[in-house]
Amino acid sequence: MPNLLYIHSDQHNPYVVGCYGDPLVHTPHLDTLAERGVRLDNIYCPSPVCVASRMSMLTGQHPHEIGVWTNDHILDSAVPTFAHAMGAAGYRPVLTGRMHALGTDQLHGYAERPVGDMSSNFPGDGGVPKDIRGAVQESGAGQSSYEVYDEEVTATAVEFINREGVKSRAGTSTDPFCLSVGFLLPHAPYVARREDFDLYREGMTMPVQQDPWDDGLHPFVRWWRTWGGVEQVPDADVLRARAAYWGLVTAMDRLIGRILDALRDNGFEDDTLVIYTSDHGDMVGEHGLWMKRCFYEASVRVPAILSWPGVIEPGSACGRVISSLDINATMLDALGAPPLPRSHGRSLLPLLSDPRASWEDMAMSEYCVYEGWTCRMIRRDEWKLAYYHGHAPQLFNLSDDPDETTDLAADPGLAATRDALVEELLADWDPEAVEERMNAKRRDLALIREWVTATDPPEQFLGRTDPASTYLDDE
Repeated sequence: MPNLLYIHSDQHNPYVVGCYGDPLVHTPHLDTLAERGVRLDNIYCPSPVCVASRMSMLTGQHPHEIGVWTNDHILDSAVPTFAHAMGAAGYRPVLTGRMHALGTDQLHGYAERPVGDMSSNFPGDGGVPKDIRGAVQESGAGQSSYEVYDEEVTATAVEFINREGVKSRAGTSTDPFCLSVGFLLPHAPYVARREDFDLYREGMTMPVQQDPWDDGLHPFVRWWRTWGGVEQVPDADVLRARAAYWGLVTAMDRLIGRILDALRDNGFEDDTLVIYTSDHGDMVGEHGLWMKRCFYEASVRVPAILSWPGVIEPGSACGRVISSLDINATMLDALGAPPLPRSHGRSLLPLLSDPRASWEDMAMSEYCVYEGWTCRMIRRDEWKLAYYHGHAPQLFNLSDDPDETTDLAADPGLAATRDALVEELLADWDPEAVEERMNAKRRDLALIREWVTATDPPEQFLGRTDPASTYLDDE
């Protein structure tokens, strides 16, 4: 039975990694991990928003199946997760850091959690954040409390691996370990420490796709840009925020390096499945958008690297269309754990051992909010269709148009392709039923928030944070 080291970051754009072809970013540790394993080039998150994506990842189910669409929805504790399955297989699953689960269950199958979440256990106001412009404007060199938090998470992960090394060398334990590490970086605020920010300050580039405001924007894109206040952002703000984001990626890579060093120094490197991925991406100005919450590649696609010496071919790449739910199934398969009863995940191990193995190139993602948007995406083969209930869809051929510049949904020659994808997308997903459940949840959560305000219930597994640890340097 192998050890498992599962590292899950927050809001990592799939293009901002050296091994994925970014010529600017410094990510030596993730690049080395890719040299030791496989880089997945077309892997999609189940939802381009934190809680929905993470809860789907835990359970192997789509957001509409677990009733978690927004950052204030609570996963039912009766739904089994991959941590439950690992425990059933004889592992003692440990989580340090971010999980972003709401509600009183802050373990969801994990046996230990040395560092909990920065955010509250309980739901917020449920709305989509409006001041995205402020995050772009208030960017630059300084310090983010998220980086401070991740440093503590890293310290506990290294300590855990060192303790396991002591037991292994002493012969007091031969049990494999199962460690999940949840980072907040490179999530906004777009504030990086001076040395990391300065790496990119002079050489940072503008976004490739800068869609004109008056040139046929899709209604959803127009709404999201207007809602976030990013209709027109000065180039200086764009470049500064992007430089800080690249700096945060480098800072996270350095922390990952410390954990991988501990793995090697304790003799675990050759018998450990290491997985790195993220919950969703960040638009960082592409298509005039920031953060996530859309189906463009920079938001809905994620980086993912798997390393397992002797099992996964080193230095390889896989271009098949994959869902993050498949990472769930792959971990359980590798650990000999029972599969989750209702998971849609498919183990990647047969495909990674034989590229000719049967594989369906398909992934789904959902984004549904109270503000009136009920959306789902399907990626099948080279096609990606984004469905917006009550509005026209978007259709892109990613082989011909990887930057998603040409929406083909209205092309009469592609009507059959568009309609077939819509039919498949709606086969197990009823947007009107989703809206009804969303409205019911909104009423339920309003009462829960009143209860929280009135009773001030205790918080569990909270990480230590200080708002004063986020600041911008004086220029």
